[in-house]
Amino acid sequence: MSPKLKSNLELLGIYAIFAFMSVIIIYPIIWALGMSLNPGNSLYSATIIPENWSFEHYKWLFTDPNSNYLLWYKNSMIVSGSTAVLSVIMTSFVAYSFSRYNFVGRKSGLYTFLILQMFPVMMAMVALYIFLHLIGLLDSLTGLILIYIGSQIPFNAWLVKGYLDTIPRGLDEAARIDGAGHFTVFIKIIMPLAKPILAVVALFNFMTPLFDFILPSIILRSPENFTIALGLFNFINDQFSNNFTRFAAGAILIAIPVAIIYLFLQRFLISGLTAGGTKG
Repeated sequence: MSPKLKSNLELLGIYAIFAFMSVIIIYPIIWALGMSLNPGNSLYSATIIPENWSFEHYKWLFTDPNSNYLLWYKNSMIVSGSTAVLSVIMTSFVAYSFSRYNFVGRKSGLYTFLILQMFPVMMAMVALYIFLHLIGLLDSLTGLILIYIGSQIPFNAWLVKGYLDTIPRGLDEAARIDGAGHFTVFIKIIMPLAKPILAVVALFNFMTPLFDFILPSIILRSPENFTIALGLFNFINDQFSNNFTRFAAGAILIAIPVAIIYLFLQRFLISGLTAGGTKG
């Protein structure tokens, strides 16, 4: 087999894999969009390309007094936005400490973070439920935000620390020679250089609460506190078993804030994803 033919076959195989993965990813999105434009509420009568399409389900979500969609959307934005911002702040301090300082328990702390990543948050659900009940944060967005932030610290700290280790320590030393303190070095030297990895952390921590259903379903009980994933479940449970088209319309709208955040952070994402795992 000639080298040129071999190269063409490899390229064809790569394009075939990309095409297959594209179908897997795009097909459900097209179905959800088509279902949201179908009149009626039934899943079985909906078609991927509606004959008489309409925006009645989107209108119902925003205008019907029985729809709490806007309230759920607002709750999700509060939880996702707060989690993203606070996670970036806390992760920055934790990762900087482990990357730049030697202290008693540093190695043990890193191994603890590594071990904690092996266990899902669901394993601690009973303990977290009791803890939130004891401190009076059960059935509240504040309690949900705290759990999301705490559960993401081990993974985020490892990711950001790996990136910070690639930043030369000479920059820190030069700044200190010029009279900069530890906090000044952290804010004015390290953080501007760490924007790519912090953008990755912000995006991941924004998306996780937005799409999560299991954790809110355990912690939240009042309909006015529901996040959007938990609220949309009401459209397809036993009481509202025929509202699949409304469910699809609500699900499509979830993608809007994620797309906005992604477009805003896209210039940092690629470099952050590739550089975060270079050192540990």
